[in-house]
Amino acid sequence: MFLHPGFKHSDLLKIPENNLNDLAAEVRDKIIKTVTNNGGHLGSSLGVVELTIAMLRTFNPYNDRIIFDVGHQSYPYKILTDRFDKFDTLRLKDGLCGFPRRSESPCDHFNTGHSSTSISAALGYAKARDLLNEQRQIIAFIGDGALINGLALEALNYVHETGTKIIIILNDNQHSISARVGGFSTILARLSANSHYRNFKKAVKKHSSHKFFKLLEFIRDRVKNLLKPENIFDSLDINYWGVFDGHDIQTCMRVMKMAKDYDKPVLLHFNTVKGKGMPEAEKDPVKYHQVSPRGEIKKRTWSEAASEIITNELAPNNKKIVCLTAAMATGVKLERFAQKFSKRFFDVGIAESHMLTMAAGLAAGGMKPYVFIYSTFLQRAADQLMHDIALQNLPVILMVDRAGLVGSDGDTHQGLLDISWARAIPNLEIYTPSDENSLREIMHMTANISKPVMIRYPRGNLQDIGIKITNENNNAILNIYSGDKIALIGHGIATGINLKARDLAKSEGIFNPAVYDIRRVKPFDFEELDKILREYEIIAVSGENYEAGGISEIIASYMAGNNFTNKLLKFEVPCVCVQHAKSDEQREIFGITPENIINQIKKSLC
Repeated sequence: MFLHPGFKHSDLLKIPENNLNDLAAEVRDKIIKTVTNNGGHLGSSLGVVELTIAMLRTFNPYNDRIIFDVGHQSYPYKILTDRFDKFDTLRLKDGLCGFPRRSESPCDHFNTGHSSTSISAALGYAKARDLLNEQRQIIAFIGDGALINGLALEALNYVHETGTKIIIILNDNQHSISARVGGFSTILARLSANSHYRNFKKAVKKHSSHKFFKLLEFIRDRVKNLLKPENIFDSLDINYWGVFDGHDIQTCMRVMKMAKDYDKPVLLHFNTVKGKGMPEAEKDPVKYHQVSPRGEIKKRTWSEAASEIITNELAPNNKKIVCLTAAMATGVKLERFAQKFSKRFFDVGIAESHMLTMAAGLAAGGMKPYVFIYSTFLQRAADQLMHDIALQNLPVILMVDRAGLVGSDGDTHQGLLDISWARAIPNLEIYTPSDENSLREIMHMTANISKPVMIRYPRGNLQDIGIKITNENNNAILNIYSGDKIALIGHGIATGINLKARDLAKSEGIFNPAVYDIRRVKPFDFEELDKILREYEIIAVSGENYEAGGISEIIASYMAGNNFTNKLLKFEVPCVCVQHAKSDEQREIFGITPENIINQIKKSLC
């Protein structure tokens, strides 16, 4: 038993090399037990246990800068960098974050959560090191999926221009990006890292004529090309070493030590198995990429409903409908669409910007593209939405999943910005369904709109608002219940919260509020809003969006511009980074609950 209470990184360095595989087994066991209980990203972390052990035996996480890409694979790193005792709190309120966080540990050097940032951040760290004359290694740890994103490719292209050294560790879990080159890879790595070879090369360069040295370089390159096919990394002047077995700790350490001693940018390519050590995760790595907490009750989800509507109701009747997603086919539940309409389905990989511009091209070419994307990832393609879709007024439908508070994934994944920034985009219409029935009505109605549309819906289980509301006239603001003096206005999941608040108020016999459901945020129905403001004295606005740029700001601006003096109560998210916790806990924190809404109304009546 090597993991023990109080385990620290210094303890890792004391473990005999022949016992490291036993340590790896303990780390995997800890990850499986914790993630099965708390939920989280399982497969990626299981696949990099040996790589992480080798990396932390070779580099000093307190001095060297190890930067994870995305951070799905950072659980072994957390366990082995002085957080073993806290690991049971992973993704829980006030516990460890599921991604690297600088505020959590001095061993976490860059906050991550979105993909493909590691190489850019590493180059920044490396230049800072050079300018400050520091002595430290800079390591970017990236997966093959993240490497195809434009940001990562831009960073790779810039490595040569920086004139500095970084080490890129490429974790390739069976998505091959280059040919396997066998034993020659180790030979070339040893040659390149050998100090005698480097000193000899410097001496030849110093004492030889330029023409002779160029001849030697030409001969070297010819020999390398015979032994190892040219690849994109060598072409970018990044020395490529690989492919190595990412589960062989001794090999991993040996290669990393050579890279540490090397004086130029180098990429180390390791093969790993996603879900390693857990047979069911190895067999189905997609299913076990992320798992839900034990005991979580699973019902029909918003993602499933949206996917079934497009697959069963819209696409069969319109051959121009196509669906796009960015490596999230499982998350947005498009597997059946992909099977049923394989020629009309496009998974572009982790490339959100490319996806939106491709959707614009499809629309300009006469198709009806539906882009299924998480709200947090839509932020990465803001320019493409504005420049390529909205300015050309192209009929692209954005199915924005995970809008609002998303729970334990933490601050990088909250879907709170989409309304705030998308409101400013010309030609774009924004819709916010509150239940499956309204989602269906909105999807059917917008299928015939010849302009850009955003439909935002929450994460998780569909809410049952208790009544079926048919919006036959496609009202932008729908009156569900009339009332006296007080109007509860919300959208999306907040409509369900407002209905519960109304029931609570009526059960206490204190007042009878009206309830309004905003179906369309943009263009906003100011004519209907004007009627509401003239009828009700207190306006309580709720929604899972940032208050800045949100619904309450729309209403407040109209009130100020038209001399309304109604009392406006706001139940939205303030301008803060939302930390990981369960969604219900996050709503409690920000007061978006029936109980708080009623209590604040009571105070306003005093």
